[in-house]
Amino acid sequence: MSARRPPTLEDVAARAGVSRATASRVVNGDPRVRESARTSVTAAVAELGYLPNRAARSLVVREPDSVAVLVQEPDERIFADPFFSGMLRGVSQRLAGTPLQMVLLMGEPERDAERMERYLRAGHTDGVIVVSAHRGDGLVSVLTETRLPTVFVGRPLTEDTSFAYVDVDNRDGGRLAARRLIERGCRRIGTVTGPTDMAAGIDRLAGWRDALIEAGMPTDAVQHGDFTPQGGAEAVRRLLAAHPDVDGIFVASDLMAAAAMAELQAAGRRVPQDMAIVGFDASTAAAMTRPPLTTVANPVSQMAARATELLLQLLRGEPVRPEVLPTRLVEGGTA
Repeated sequence: MSARRPPTLEDVAARAGVSRATASRVVNGDPRVRESARTSVTAAVAELGYLPNRAARSLVVREPDSVAVLVQEPDERIFADPFFSGMLRGVSQRLAGTPLQMVLLMGEPERDAERMERYLRAGHTDGVIVVSAHRGDGLVSVLTETRLPTVFVGRPLTEDTSFAYVDVDNRDGGRLAARRLIERGCRRIGTVTGPTDMAAGIDRLAGWRDALIEAGMPTDAVQHGDFTPQGGAEAVRRLLAAHPDVDGIFVASDLMAAAAMAELQAAGRRVPQDMAIVGFDASTAAAMTRPPLTTVANPVSQMAARATELLLQLLRGEPVRPEVLPTRLVEGGTA
């Protein structure tokens, strides 16, 4: 090894007699490593003076100092959707009084994945809270490989079942929304879904279908959205064009529902007289519509706090289990 270059993780692995992946897990603080391997890697780090990043220094100080909130969404959605501000606020509040700081790691998958992967692999953070995960997310494989302590907000659509997560009962929320429209007397009920590469989109649609099948009603009036106002407006236009007899709609987010209401009113359909609508999230957007939106509660702050608590448990080496929180209907004037 040349004296003119700093030692690498490969050098540490060779000195310790372990694989690079095992050495990476140790320097990233993964508790699921054999004690003998941990001892060998720690000794090699000390002998070689391997200090390339914060994770290596934590072997000396033994104290984590940051957690990353990972969000792979367009900037405009992150800053416009109340879900994300509520999530960040909940994480920050739970970390108050701890030595940990929150780092926001955000970007679009196609444009910023490589940059975020480098950040995670370099060990700049002690743990990760993943928000808004999509099926096929490439960074999930990075988290699996590095074994960074990780908690998802929302059920991850991944083959790796070892990840902890906190979610709301989206399927039951879809049922609650559809049942309200049925109870109101709607005879033809449609839905605007969330993204079908996310568990929230899949589960809310499944709950809507459950309720309609139970009531003996057709389930073909479906258009897919993306949780954005523009996506909601476009989807409701497609829904009305394909199914003009629809008189009730479950829209899978409040932002999409508010945009859908504007489209309906522009088309001369009164809400709720001509068209009943139920949203999802009970966000600030629901209170800003006229009339206020009937919606399904999504306990964002509670999910954020519980996800942060689970991550703290992982950092302490404690076992955790997935958690699913209940939801409820929030009364408004649209259904």
